[in-house]
Amino acid sequence: MRNLIEVDHAGMIYQADSGPVEALRDISLTVGEGEFVALVGPSGCGKSTLMRAIAGLRPVTSGSIRVDGAVVDKPIPKVGMVFQAALLLKWRTVLDNVLLPVELSGGNTAQYRDRARELLKMVGLGDFADKRPRELSGGMQQRAALCRALIMDPPILLMDEPFGALDAMTRDEMNIELLRIWGEAGGGNQRKTIVFVTHSIPEAVFLADRVVVMSPRPGRVANIREVHIPRPRTAETRADPELGRMAFEIYTELSGSTAKPGETRSGPHW
Repeated sequence: MRNLIEVDHAGMIYQADSGPVEALRDISLTVGEGEFVALVGPSGCGKSTLMRAIAGLRPVTSGSIRVDGAVVDKPIPKVGMVFQAALLLKWRTVLDNVLLPVELSGGNTAQYRDRARELLKMVGLGDFADKRPRELSGGMQQRAALCRALIMDPPILLMDEPFGALDAMTRDEMNIELLRIWGEAGGGNQRKTIVFVTHSIPEAVFLADRVVVMSPRPGRVANIREVHIPRPRTAETRADPELGRMAFEIYTELSGSTAKPGETRSGPHW
């Protein structure tokens, strides 16, 4: 597996009203082509900042980031992004929202219309292409946002807490949907490379090949854990004792806790 994303001793300091803030420090990380990597860590540790740096939306101030061998110093077209809020334009149809990246890049939307409809059909929204966002549930809006990120077939998906605002059942359904799309969206055996930020440790373990555990700010890579739970992962996988064991180990690592499962404890989301 070749490395598609290479973060080499990256750091970031930005200027706030109160003075300089060190968001990231000496982060080194590689993500292989077709790999699913999840980032977990306390609030404010720089997970989202790192994602934006990989996308070229915020430049690092030390070290470097390479995507497909090229140094990232500006926004790159190889990336599709999905955020916690679906951010659909309420005056556009679902289909036109999906086509928005094509329009913004100066492409011919007519050439992508069939692909947009195929993506919507794939996520169960084939009958909603001409609806407005207000006519969709939260989960349906996130499915549309995922289609929008996939429309130009980017090799990399960066997902920043995309299901955090959904209810628990819809979130679980979207996890399964994402894994299905991850295996199918590229066609054949070609998988997207996904970097996924979440505050839910069980979600990270359920989805990912590797879980990157980040320290409090300034964000550093505290640990990287391989997930050896077999694929494909289904709803039944959530009952796998290995998933629970690994999730609790990451929880105790993040919280510095020796608590037993079931005890009330503030800290990372369990």
